[in-house]
Amino acid sequence: MTHSQPYTPAASGPLSGIRILDMATVLAAPFSATLCGDMGAEVIKLELPDGSDSLRTLAPVDLFWKVTNRGKKGITLDVRKPEGKALFLKLVATVDVLVENFRTGTLDKWGLDIATLHAANPKLIVLRLTGFGQTGPYAARPGFARIFEAMSGFANLTGDMQSGPQHMNYPLGDVVSGLFGAFSIASAIAQRALHPQQHGVEIDLSATEAMLRLLDPLAAEYESEGVSRQRAGNRATYTAPSNMYRTGDGAYITVVGSTAIIFRRLCNAMQRPELADDERFCSNPARMKHVDELDGIIAQWCLAHSYAAIANALEEHGVPFSKIYSIADVVADPHYQSRQALIRLPDPEHGSLPAPCIVPRMTGFEPAPPRTGPALGEHNEEILSSLGVPGNEIDRLRSAGVI
Repeated sequence: MTHSQPYTPAASGPLSGIRILDMATVLAAPFSATLCGDMGAEVIKLELPDGSDSLRTLAPVDLFWKVTNRGKKGITLDVRKPEGKALFLKLVATVDVLVENFRTGTLDKWGLDIATLHAANPKLIVLRLTGFGQTGPYAARPGFARIFEAMSGFANLTGDMQSGPQHMNYPLGDVVSGLFGAFSIASAIAQRALHPQQHGVEIDLSATEAMLRLLDPLAAEYESEGVSRQRAGNRATYTAPSNMYRTGDGAYITVVGSTAIIFRRLCNAMQRPELADDERFCSNPARMKHVDELDGIIAQWCLAHSYAAIANALEEHGVPFSKIYSIADVVADPHYQSRQALIRLPDPEHGSLPAPCIVPRMTGFEPAPPRTGPALGEHNEEILSSLGVPGNEIDRLRSAGVI
């Protein structure tokens, strides 16, 4: 039997009083529930008794799970078994939101279709986060972050023409769709507050559509101008200068000088004020036309100076820039430190673990850092007892593999 960590959900958060049952796996949909938990919701994490959620095995093993599922209570329950299904529906009756990400039709196959869920809880909000949505010819396909990034057109914009399209070394498609999931839950809760008698809603969130939603002008650009935007390395193809440059001491820096005022500041920082009035560079369309020449001038200036000297000059003249940070740079940055952008999550094995702070900050809401994600079945006794299940029955259910 695991020992539960002390846990008190934030009392003053905007989602305080909301109870969420997260039965989703891996990253995207669980991230939705975690974000709601950051805002004060009580989140119960449901897993199968065998602990087969693959997030527990992704590198860094154990740490990924702990930080992604922070602040949640953990239970195990096999909803595919009759006794598990009955307990699940009793639990559903006590929550406001159910989060799931199984392939379309999976819950129906288990006898947990939307009608059954709403029979147990007529006001239940159900977030269904899948790769391609609940309808359409791809609805039953499996999906992972890189699939969403590829099919939305996002990966086609990453890399350069020589490298071909590229994925980044992080499941961006998952966390973006998780953000949309949290927004969807908050929207449904706001709607329910305005219409308290409203029947529960079903949210159909496609992760691929979430990624596509980020690419606002691309469809209009394609229809109106016949342009299919492609990879351009670190250079933007809609404004200039906007690129990444190497400094003389081997650092990389990103610089943006796309407005007339900021471009003039950049020219002054480089001690080349005449460039701001050069007909090749005096407007954004002109700079785009002569972007190779402009980037060559800026790249030459950067290579001739150290990062510290460049940073001082750009800072002095009010030019937007940043060194390309590693996580080590993030940890060491005085601004992040001042704002406590990284907090420490209490953890029974490690003492504490660093993780991003709660975003956004809100007046009157200063919660203690949430603890790390729960051990497998850590809160079984607490949650099942609250449903009226006696201790000897909990032991029997455990022996039977129901929990």
